[in-house]
Amino acid sequence: MARVQRLATLVRQVRAARDRRPANDALVAVLAVLEADHPYDAHAAPDAFDDRLAGIRDVYGLDALDVDLLVAACAPELDANFGLAYALLQGDPARVRPGAALALELCDVPWLAPERSRLAAGAPLRQHDLLTLPGDEPFPHRTLRVPDRLVAHLAGDDTPDPLVATMTVDPVAVPVPEAVAAARAIEAGVPLVWVRAAPGSVALGLAAAAFDTVGIAHLAVDLGRCPGGEPVENAVRAATRESALLRSGLVVTGAAVLAEPANVWLLELLDQAPVPVVAVADRPWGPAWLRALPFAVDAPPVTASVRDELWRELLGDAADQPGWAELVSLRLTPEDIVRTAAYAGVVAATRQEDVSVAGAREAARRLVADTARPRAAVRTFADLVLPPATLEAVRELVGWAAHRDLVPSGNARGVTALFTGNPGTGKTLAAEVVAAELGLDLRTVDLSAVVDKYIGETEKNLERAFAEAERHNVLLFFDEADALFGNRSEVRDARDRYANQEIAYLLQRMEQFDGIAVLATNLRGNLDAAFTRRLHFVVHFPDPDAPTRRRLWETHLAPFGDLDPADPVDLDRLAETVEVSGGDIRNAVLAAAHAAVAEGVPLGMRHVVRGVVREYRKLGRRLPVPGLLSAG
Repeated sequence: MARVQRLATLVRQVRAARDRRPANDALVAVLAVLEADHPYDAHAAPDAFDDRLAGIRDVYGLDALDVDLLVAACAPELDANFGLAYALLQGDPARVRPGAALALELCDVPWLAPERSRLAAGAPLRQHDLLTLPGDEPFPHRTLRVPDRLVAHLAGDDTPDPLVATMTVDPVAVPVPEAVAAARAIEAGVPLVWVRAAPGSVALGLAAAAFDTVGIAHLAVDLGRCPGGEPVENAVRAATRESALLRSGLVVTGAAVLAEPANVWLLELLDQAPVPVVAVADRPWGPAWLRALPFAVDAPPVTASVRDELWRELLGDAADQPGWAELVSLRLTPEDIVRTAAYAGVVAATRQEDVSVAGAREAARRLVADTARPRAAVRTFADLVLPPATLEAVRELVGWAAHRDLVPSGNARGVTALFTGNPGTGKTLAAEVVAAELGLDLRTVDLSAVVDKYIGETEKNLERAFAEAERHNVLLFFDEADALFGNRSEVRDARDRYANQEIAYLLQRMEQFDGIAVLATNLRGNLDAAFTRRLHFVVHFPDPDAPTRRRLWETHLAPFGDLDPADPVDLDRLAETVEVSGGDIRNAVLAAAHAAVAEGVPLGMRHVVRGVVREYRKLGRRLPVPGLLSAG
């Protein structure tokens, strides 16, 4: 066994404790083994154990007695013979760990001496979770326990705590001016730096760059990755201990959970951590959370130039491929870009092809957006059959959204659009196209899950929807938006007042929104005028005219291949005669296809007419001219 000088000293302390007790042959035998395994040499140089113990002493600010108590507590974990000796000294074969009284005795401290306070709850050893004294026995009999991770570190094993390993993330340092300010605060001895992280900001990169600036390694953990059922307190304590053992700074992202009333006391643990801490959260610091204010800084957004540089570093020659500008326009954090590029590389390898811009955009959709649900087919402008003016407005919307980072626009850089028009005119399809062109997933707001009869709950539900859209970089789509953004009314009762408050909240939140939102309504006149003024785009989807209806018939019939040559579909007659929306045309074609399949024949005009008749009856409208029906 390697010589460990501190354990050799402990052996001498155990012998002194034995000498104060009646003779015990078993204890004499155990001591002989310990002395042989840990011979004492007053002139020996410190070994690895001593060096690691000295590191813990320096980081936590322990004194000599604290170190002696720590060694006494962890000795049975390092050499089982210490456990046998402790059991014999305490007269209980099951007590292989030292009680509080024995630990103090081994350190030559009388039980009633003031130094017993070194084992009190507020003392450094317990404050920093280096020792615990569980149980409800009288204090002298409580057993001293040392965390497994601390014992492993002293034994030379630096395998991270499993809980910390689950939460560990790898920030990409981005040297922004705010990082320099945070670095100066760390150098000045500020224990806690609070970084407010807006969606798509460089918050983690700022924290990493701050530690790089002062030449301190850092451990970064995400409390959002704490396993379900695991108390947040355990995560915070494990992370602070791990960073201290590594003698590194600590970055804690997802720190907004610590602002919840049940957890706010945990901020004290970060503020009193033995290493500097940078906490990252999507909310500003609350002045009442701690007695002393931390240094607070707002993380700037990730600029297009930073994203471009990082993508070029990761994808190399792919920067020359079409779609590069659209890829760079995705508002991903540096960490998301690294993860996306890695995933794109894995997918490309399985397909035995080089990484491409198109592959990177698909990887971004999979990694950043919600992938738990089945993905719909990707829509393109080729799927849109709209009048030229409407189509051009939708293209302009895509252009604004793709390049919004390049145009100074104040604090909020979101883009909001309103699509108006009758049902079936293509509003939802256009929203899907906008999302696909931007490389985003579309998240539809479920009104049944948002609107709540209880006062204040609707605002909370909407805030969650807005925050998730900003955080996950998705396009937020409100269908039947007039149900949420309706006109404010005269206040006649309390319900009117709270309804108006909901609308006022929505107006304010839309101004602050930092993402892409599309609202659709069939009743533009029902929208509040103040809300309409805050929109960047208002795009009207008119009922299709005859030329547009002809293109719609062509588009929806195209997937069915060869039609019945004996019963050709007369597109001109359908376009001129059947005055319905694109959605109704789609339904009519679908009904016609089912009828043709049921007959086992190619689709013909008679099937289409049947589908048209079916659709008119659904709509409760008068049937088209008899001349058309006679063709069926």
